[in-house]
Amino acid sequence: MSYEWQELPADRVDEAARLLLGWRIAANGVTVRLSEVEAYSGLGMDPASHAHRGMTSRNEVMFGPAGVLYVYQIYGMHFCANVVCGQEGVASAVLLRAGEVVDGVELARERRKVTADRELSNGPAKLMQVLGLDRSANATSAVDGTGPATLLAPDGPVAAIEAGPRVGVTAAHDVPWRFWLKGDPTVSGYRRHVPRKRQ
Repeated sequence: MSYEWQELPADRVDEAARLLLGWRIAANGVTVRLSEVEAYSGLGMDPASHAHRGMTSRNEVMFGPAGVLYVYQIYGMHFCANVVCGQEGVASAVLLRAGEVVDGVELARERRKVTADRELSNGPAKLMQVLGLDRSANATSAVDGTGPATLLAPDGPVAAIEAGPRVGVTAAHDVPWRFWLKGDPTVSGYRRHVPRKRQ
């Protein structure tokens, strides 16, 4: 499968997300095969996107060029990574949610003290931890070999893909732009967003 990063229209970010499943991301001695991703358009129609209200110093990476990483911090300590896709100047990105460690398992185990290998990178922050990546990877290329992480094409057929609501967002949470490989044990658990009741 080939993927021309610069040619995918930003309003087809869901297609980019599907295409990323089965790809591998390699960094700092560990390689993870992607089993779960989420799409965010940022076209003004997606209130869950960091770019929904326009460009800021935090989200400007989402506006291109395609193939770079948009890395942000959550809860003041964890990092999440997105692959920017689509036309430069129009924000769209795919969150890397989960995957299977396929190379560097021992190193991944040192970075994540868990009992089951399927739990090494079954969440966006866990994935970043096993790859040894942090905010310093923001705005670096994942496709031309110059950045700390590199995306690699699938080395075989990709399993059936399923779709469902996104996780951990307070707006547009029922948009079915979370995609995962059917039956893959490394896919993260789903919890539907429940709005908080005001006292």
